[in-house]
Amino acid sequence: MSLLKQTLKQTSKPALLMVAAVVAGCPAPTPVPPTGPVWSPGTTLPSSHDEHRGLVDVRGLVHTHSIYSHDACDNAPVDDNGVRDAVCLDDWRRGMCQTRHDFVMLTDHSTDFENTEFPDTLLFFAQRGDVLVEHDVDVDGTAQLLPTANRTTCDDGTVQLILAGSESGLMPVGLERHATDDNTLSGTRTYGTLEQRHADAIHSAGGLVMLAHPEDFTVEQLKLLPIDGFEMYNLHRNTLASVGVALELVLRINDGDVSLPHPDLVLAPIFQEDPLYLERWGRVLASGLKRTTTMGTDSHQNTFRTPMADGERVDSFRRMMSGFSNHVLVDAAQASPLDDRALKTAMRAGRVYGAFEYLGHPRGFDVRAVDGETITELGGEANVGATITVTRPTLQLLDPSAEAPLLTVRVLRAIDDEAGWEVVAIGEHDDVGDLEHVVTVSGAYRAEVRMVPLHLRAFFGADDEVLLADGRDFVWIYSNALYIKAAP
Repeated sequence: MSLLKQTLKQTSKPALLMVAAVVAGCPAPTPVPPTGPVWSPGTTLPSSHDEHRGLVDVRGLVHTHSIYSHDACDNAPVDDNGVRDAVCLDDWRRGMCQTRHDFVMLTDHSTDFENTEFPDTLLFFAQRGDVLVEHDVDVDGTAQLLPTANRTTCDDGTVQLILAGSESGLMPVGLERHATDDNTLSGTRTYGTLEQRHADAIHSAGGLVMLAHPEDFTVEQLKLLPIDGFEMYNLHRNTLASVGVALELVLRINDGDVSLPHPDLVLAPIFQEDPLYLERWGRVLASGLKRTTTMGTDSHQNTFRTPMADGERVDSFRRMMSGFSNHVLVDAAQASPLDDRALKTAMRAGRVYGAFEYLGHPRGFDVRAVDGETITELGGEANVGATITVTRPTLQLLDPSAEAPLLTVRVLRAIDDEAGWEVVAIGEHDDVGDLEHVVTVSGAYRAEVRMVPLHLRAFFGADDEVLLADGRDFVWIYSNALYIKAAP
């Protein structure tokens, strides 16, 4: 038995996760700095706010934790006197501003969340310049003006919307008040179960009923649960599934190999596609159900404390928040300033795609179904005979002196087998123009963009031969589905 296999067999999962923090001691390579404004790892660009057909592309996080989760902040978000960790809060807000998202959908664990009142659940602090967003909220049949979101402004002028939610049995996001069993402000709060009545209570409280960690559920359960959607990717799940990768890095350090990638790319091998997630996603949609899918950041700042070469801990809020995001296509009239209800309306409709921005920021990505003069957006329904059209994105501020990344665009159809998806159209990296696929079979279709990140070669250090071996590609973009039905 190899040393790696023997160690994996004899070491507990929590211990393996902690040992991966040793990676943080590795120095980063020092690539030659380019001239002019170009993107490089660790650089986060503001949202491009591309507009197509009256819809604006806004980007943000779904599923992240704060000082109101019991296991955040190194499992000590509150002291014995009930005082929340101000340093951890500052870390969270700093990470939020550094990553320049348009919105953050909190999902704090119910043990603390259900005992925290609005607007505290929104991380609202008037002294920091926060401004509450208020709407008429239905409470027991009566409209009351209540705070539904928190609008913050960062030092660089970036405006971000913070919404409340909870990771419990279900994962409500965008709650406008606490979900209660009798639809009143004073009722018993209903978190931690998977029952229809609690999903109804979440909807009544203005939230979307999402589900985290679909690996914990069977395909049949995902079909039957009263949810609006579930995750198509989750970083925490990938970390657990890639414990061997982390241990391999530790073994390399013990062997004296210190030439590892840039700190924001050390975790690149962990950002892997998850066959289990792809299977569940595809099989649920192949059954004819419609589900919105999101990418879960699941940041807690509670696992890898050791600082990396850039002086920042491995699992800092900033680093976890910058790896990828959810792009939501909202009505242009409600995009600036971003309205929380417009955001949820777009998510409920399935106008969502996810992008792994540790590889670079995309611009211009667009998916639609075209049938004569009729254009159907992501999450919508079109007839057989429509043409699914995918516009290939570009990488923003690509260094002109670096190798260009190779991009492949694909259209996939949901199928009921362990693969979850089958490729029905492909646009190779040397193709130009939109990828078009005329649909002849009904079903759920999505698009994705894959990348061979040659532009990162200088930042991969000694790992470039492994990470770029044999034209290996990484997923860059996952879109939500278009639903194609048989023509009437």
